[in-house]
Amino acid sequence: MKRALIVIFLMLSLTSLYAQPFTFKSIGLAKPFRFQVYYGAMGKGAFVQYVGQKGIIPLRIKSRSVDSTERKSRQPDMTTYVWDEVIDGQVTGSYGLVEGLRNLDHIWYVRKKDGKRFSMEYLRQKTGEYDGENKYLLHGALISFNYMNHDRLSIAYPDGQKKVFKLPDFDSPNYVRNSYIADYNFDGYDDLAFSIPDAGMGVYRTFIIYLYQPATKRFEKLIDPNDSRAKCAGLNNISIDKQKKLLYSSCRGGARWWRDTYHFGAGNKLVWVRSTAVGE
Repeated sequence: MKRALIVIFLMLSLTSLYAQPFTFKSIGLAKPFRFQVYYGAMGKGAFVQYVGQKGIIPLRIKSRSVDSTERKSRQPDMTTYVWDEVIDGQVTGSYGLVEGLRNLDHIWYVRKKDGKRFSMEYLRQKTGEYDGENKYLLHGALISFNYMNHDRLSIAYPDGQKKVFKLPDFDSPNYVRNSYIADYNFDGYDDLAFSIPDAGMGVYRTFIIYLYQPATKRFEKLIDPNDSRAKCAGLNNISIDKQKKLLYSSCRGGARWWRDTYHFGAGNKLVWVRSTAVGE
């Protein structure tokens, strides 16, 4: 229990530290400008909004690299992100930053039309300011949700339509919701997922996945598998195998950990393949 409380504290601390949107201010200009950046897992779902302007600008992840050379000195990894700024389908600039455990550094913006490079500084939020809100821009849809204070998921589509979902809520006020962007059904389009600790001891995380439907340009909830042979109820600790196009759901039942294996059938229905005890 003590270890679980420590993990929860660290998660809350990191969520507060990297409270989105990240606000950056230009350095060395007579008339400085500011912008805010949102991004999700692996740098996906990113967009930028300049302070004082209503519109948002999509950012397309160009590269992501992890420097782990200092692990031997017990130092954290440093992750470098580079995004292309895309307006009306054209790349008009690029942004970059380095994310460490406790700060964002080496932040820059390059304007494509003249190659001018702007250095930026990170304006950290004050302690207690973060309200848990976050946003992504994925397939043109603006996705809004909260990590800890409410269970509402809002998706505003490019055609003006908006849909609101209710995410699974916590059974403890100390937990934090996680979010993910990945191609869960292997159709070439990134999907959206959220997880919370299981309702028991919090030893694994239960997932809810929203698959993007390219035909309708909408996100639809993936129906939980319902096969009596599966060892886990619902979707838990989700992982995927892109090469084999398999989805794995893992949970703890009694004294054992189990893994259910699925593939996607017609209509994005999860089809049970097998269940195995982890370690066997």
